[in-house]
Amino acid sequence: MSIFLNAQSKVIVQGITGGEGSKHTARMLAAGTQVVGGVNARKAGTTVEHTDADGATVELPVFGSVAEAMKETGADVSVVFVPPAFTQDAVVEAIDAEIGLLVIITEGVPVQDSAEFWAYAQGKKTRIIGPNCPGIITPGEALAGITPATISGSGPIGLVSKSGTLTYQMMFELRDFGFTTAIGIGGDPIIGTTHIDALEAFEADPDTKAIVMIGEIGGDAEEKAAAYIQAHVTKPVVGYVAGFTAPEGKTMGHAGAIVADGAGTAQGKKEALEAAGVKVGKTPSETAELMREILQGL
Repeated sequence: MSIFLNAQSKVIVQGITGGEGSKHTARMLAAGTQVVGGVNARKAGTTVEHTDADGATVELPVFGSVAEAMKETGADVSVVFVPPAFTQDAVVEAIDAEIGLLVIITEGVPVQDSAEFWAYAQGKKTRIIGPNCPGIITPGEALAGITPATISGSGPIGLVSKSGTLTYQMMFELRDFGFTTAIGIGGDPIIGTTHIDALEAFEADPDTKAIVMIGEIGGDAEEKAAAYIQAHVTKPVVGYVAGFTAPEGKTMGHAGAIVADGAGTAQGKKEALEAAGVKVGKTPSETAELMREILQGL
C-alpha cells in the first residue's frame, strides 16, 4: 500500500520540454514511474525521447492541454515544472481538467497566486501537493517530483515534511527500514496538502506502521497537526522541527519560515507535539534514532 501515488499512477509533466521538466522526467522514468506524456501548448503534436527504467527508449507525446493529455493517455497525476509567472495558469488548467493529483514543484510562486488557485481548488477533484516542494515518492513504485529515488526502498514508515532536503536526509537515515510513501508538502505560507492530510492518509494505510513528521518554524501547521494526532492518530509518530536557532523576524529559507512576535517558534511547536505524545528529536539524526527504536519494538 501507499498513499496518493502508486505503480498504477499515470503521470504527465506540465513543462516537459523545459530544462527542469526534461531532466526530472528522465529521473521519474528511471524510478519506474509511468510517465505517459507532457504538456506544452507551443509544442503540441511533437514528442520527446527518454529512457525508461529498463533502459528502453520511449517517445513521450506532447499535448496542447492537460485535458487532451488525460483523454489520450488516461493520466491521473500531473507534475508542474513551469516558471512562477505561469504556474497559476497551469494549475487552474489542471484543476479544470479534473486531474486527481497535481504536484507543483515550482519555487517562487507569488503567495497571492497560490491563495487564488488554492481557493479555486476547494470542492473540486484535484489534490494539490506544493508548491515549492520535492513532490511525492512511493519507493520502488513511482516518483512524482524531484526526490532522489535511490535513497531508500519500500518499508513501513510514512514521511511528511515541509523541507525537501530534510525529506532526503530522513529517507537516507532510515533507509534500512524503508518507506511506504514520502511526501514533501513544501514550505510556502499557502500549500495544498497539509501535515494533517498526510497524517490522515497514513493512519488509514495498513502498511504504514509509524510516521515521521518534519516541520519548521513559522505559522501554526505543526500545532494543528499535534491536535489532530492527539485526537485521531493511533500509530506512533516522531517529529522534528527545523529552526531552533532562527532569529526572530527573519525569513529562513522557506517563505513561510519566519518567527514573529514570539509565535511560530520551534520550541513552541516541539512542546505542542510532545504534549500530543509525539517523540521529537533535537536533530534529524536523533529523530531517526527515535523512529528506529519504535520500529524495533513493534
